[in-house]
Amino acid sequence: MSQPHDPPTKLFTRDFLLAAVANLFISMVFYLLMTSMALYAVDRFQASDSAAGLASSVFIIGSVTARLFAGRLLLVLGRKRLMVISLCVFVLASVLYMASYTLWLLLLVRFVHGMAFGAGNTAIATAVQSIIPPARRSEGTGYFGLSTTLSTAAGPFLAVLLAAGGNYTSVFVFCAISSAVALTVGLLIRMPEPPRASVRNSSGARPGGFIRSIISPAALPISLVLLVCGIAYSGIISFLAPFLISRSMAEAASWFFLIYAVTVLLSRLFAGRIQDRRGDNAIMYPLLLVFALGMAALAFTPSNLTIAAAAALTGFGFGALMPCAQAIAVNAVPAAELGVATSTFFLMLDVGIGFGPVALGLLIPHLGYTGMFAVLTVLSVLGIALYFQVHGRHPRASVGRTA
Repeated sequence: MSQPHDPPTKLFTRDFLLAAVANLFISMVFYLLMTSMALYAVDRFQASDSAAGLASSVFIIGSVTARLFAGRLLLVLGRKRLMVISLCVFVLASVLYMASYTLWLLLLVRFVHGMAFGAGNTAIATAVQSIIPPARRSEGTGYFGLSTTLSTAAGPFLAVLLAAGGNYTSVFVFCAISSAVALTVGLLIRMPEPPRASVRNSSGARPGGFIRSIISPAALPISLVLLVCGIAYSGIISFLAPFLISRSMAEAASWFFLIYAVTVLLSRLFAGRIQDRRGDNAIMYPLLLVFALGMAALAFTPSNLTIAAAAALTGFGFGALMPCAQAIAVNAVPAAELGVATSTFFLMLDVGIGFGPVALGLLIPHLGYTGMFAVLTVLSVLGIALYFQVHGRHPRASVGRTA
């Protein structure tokens, strides 16, 4: 019997596309400000290097804080309500940058802005997992992630363009407009909510109930793999540019991320389909290995060839690894716990990318940049062993989700 609604396998629905657009704009604001904030703190407030770094990273601290409680808030408030509240705060914080006349006020705005991003991003990502047909979850997660991939290229480019000559007001105005667009689009999204009975069962009293409202035990193992890989990737986004500048290869940093973005786009055209049809192991092991090879390429004396190889390998590896691992995380839980699982996944990713540079920065004076990347290569290989231990050795990891 035919149904009047979209077929259950249809992926590119109205709400899926709207969610991708909203995610694009909030992610673009995130990357635009992450690129420009440290320099702004120095130019505007004569901040020290450590204070300038804090002005950039305190956003991540706020995001991690919000993700600790986002799973619980999704159950209490619902996905749509949490998203709308978060994006309203996101818009307000974007405007308040222009009224932040002291460094401490800037840090406070950055922290609140990060919390709004963490909660809003979790709400949208959770809703998308309910919108995507289960049989195409890996493929759909990969396509949705393209909105983030595009923002990683557009955000830094716009930061350089808008902040030319120290005109940071243009940066903040653009961020405020982008935030308002994200909110407007978000209001149009029809978000599936879990049945109230499922919500009550998920939030009821049980041993470790509070911890389980923050961390999903089922999603945590694969999320730890992303924590390890996120630490390795943080070495690229934080230290690749100064590394290449120190070797008189400043122009290589720009085309590294261009190659990276292109290969991420290409990888997501097929990685999710392979995972859905052949099982998790069929794609996760190759992606983890390719990512490790990309890190290894950076451990050699840099040349145009090694930098291009590293860009392509890390793009194919880490770029496709995120949506594939997220699909594993959300498939490990019932529908009512998608919020906590999604929050757990991004929490571990944020911790790895946000706090990894702190530890890695301590290694550079002793090992140099190539030595640090050699350590990260070993860490990436350990990520393969960790994946085998927590997921890959289980029979379900070799079973596809489509016939």
